[in-house]
Amino acid sequence: MVRALFALLVALAFGPTPSAAEEVVLGLSKDRVAITARFDGSDILIFGAVKRQAALQDDPLQVVVTIAGPSEPVVVRRKDRKLGIWVNAAAVEVDAAPSFYAVATSAPWADSLSEVEDLRHKVSIPRAIRSVGAPAEAGNSQDFTDALIRIRQANGLYQVAENAVDFREQTLFSTSVSMPSNLTEGSYVTRIFLTRGGNVVSEYETTIEVDKVGLERLLFTMSRQQPLAYGLMSIAIAVLAGWGASTAFRLMRQG
Repeated sequence: MVRALFALLVALAFGPTPSAAEEVVLGLSKDRVAITARFDGSDILIFGAVKRQAALQDDPLQVVVTIAGPSEPVVVRRKDRKLGIWVNAAAVEVDAAPSFYAVATSAPWADSLSEVEDLRHKVSIPRAIRSVGAPAEAGNSQDFTDALIRIRQANGLYQVAENAVDFREQTLFSTSVSMPSNLTEGSYVTRIFLTRGGNVVSEYETTIEVDKVGLERLLFTMSRQQPLAYGLMSIAIAVLAGWGASTAFRLMRQG
């Protein structure tokens, strides 16, 4: 951590002259997350600084940080009560939704980014989700998108943290993003926006790699590349576990 901060300050002091008057210099506490059998989540510390070639302006800067997991299609179903039973009714396929998405800001959302800039850069959670439309019988497709957001927020997969970025002296900033245990493997795109008056003045992008390692990687690869062998192994493990439990129970009764 100390070494990373030192490298950040060196880059800030001696880096090349930027084309913009203000530019983001970024650091990460880790750029790779390993998913193991004991993985129960991970906190990512994002820190950086503003490198500038001009004096501070009266209108203050704000910082917006996003982390987006791999996007994938999602089918969202609506349940209706028929004859006293809840059954699946209409369904809508959301074209692409991030498996994980976190947004943190240094100020209230309304003071951090304008609607126009949100539309342009797709920063907020609703903008990060792409849904073309819904079948006529399904009704308003936005209802299904809102339901998807609510479900993933409840599971910790979608997060919005206003005023969570510590921005000191309009120069140094830091925030921590909690990544839950149920992460999808892949590249997590991390973006940092400097904004003034709701408009983006600088943007920086990097990635955090999330990978399965050890036994989890072996089982995942086998299930995709050798499904027959994976299925037979799963059956064998289940049989052995059942036999072991039965034997243990019998010995306990005899004792």
